[in-house]
Amino acid sequence: MRALVMALGIAGGLAGAPAVDVVDGQDRGLRIERVFGPEVPTGRYKHPASMTELRNGDLYLVYYGGAGEYATDTAVFGARLRKGTTSWSAPAAIARDPFRSLGNAVIWQGPDGLVWLFYVVRFGETWSTSRIQAKVSRDDAGTWSDAFMISLDEGMMVRNRPIVLSNGDYLLPVYHETGHDTETVGPDSTSLFLRYDARTKQWAQTGRIRSRTGNIQPAVVQITDVHLIAYCRRGGGYGPTKDGYIVRAESHDGGATWSEGRNSAFPNPNSAIEFLKLASGALLLVYNDSMSQRTPLTAALSTDGDRTYPYRRNLNEGGNSFAYPIGFEAADGLIHIVYTSDQRTVINHATFSEGWVKRVR
Repeated sequence: MRALVMALGIAGGLAGAPAVDVVDGQDRGLRIERVFGPEVPTGRYKHPASMTELRNGDLYLVYYGGAGEYATDTAVFGARLRKGTTSWSAPAAIARDPFRSLGNAVIWQGPDGLVWLFYVVRFGETWSTSRIQAKVSRDDAGTWSDAFMISLDEGMMVRNRPIVLSNGDYLLPVYHETGHDTETVGPDSTSLFLRYDARTKQWAQTGRIRSRTGNIQPAVVQITDVHLIAYCRRGGGYGPTKDGYIVRAESHDGGATWSEGRNSAFPNPNSAIEFLKLASGALLLVYNDSMSQRTPLTAALSTDGDRTYPYRRNLNEGGNSFAYPIGFEAADGLIHIVYTSDQRTVINHATFSEGWVKRVR
């Protein structure tokens, strides 16, 4: 296993040493690597980040970088960790617009080997003016195509990686954000999905998830051919609240239409979440276990199809902000989660196993 920096003392730190989970002689307990910080000359702002495992075993990381969230001189940057090595390549700009700001880059390799880069282009002063753009690579993120739009609707944004449905179609989580207040997500903001037909190579919108408080940034898993579950970031503001929960919805027709979004049992401080189906069939939810702060960053595991989550471990905690987790389960079964901290200037990479989440401290 490649060397990673221990979690203790990184980006706010964890209380106590990581638990040990040994598989085939390898320690698969929690490890956290500080990947990039303010010292990397792509602008202090590095948020959010996304990562994928390529078919050759390399890890490829992308993020939105610049002077700040609403800066105009921004770009999507990409970096590579080659299989068997311990040093990331220097970040290089892989998407840029000379007139507009970019944001929310998502990297993912499809089962046919095509690498997709999805990202947001902001046409006005707030994110509600955005559209979704993409590039593709046919050589494992070595070179990239020209940019092309996959959604022309104003206010459409992307945040999470696609999943492959049982029929081979791709389901890309997206959302429609309304309003022009940088501190509030409007109650008519909705989550939805873009479905890619692998035969026709066309994208089409699904039905929307609507909820009382509004919701954005869905993360989705497929339970059966027809049953899907999505967890979404809540709408509203960032102040303390007693009504700040992750919004949950279901589809019973393969993702075409969705139930009304309702409050789940999980708190949400108006922050992004990740929801994964693991190879074992277990479901992993990564979220901020707080109504008002982006700390702690918690991993919760369900082994009964989303009915209960008896296993919960903090990936990071303390007086910091651990935001925008996004991840995947690698070919070797190790779970990778990337997230930002230190006022969105540091990218962190956590690795752990399903067994670590289940282990009682």
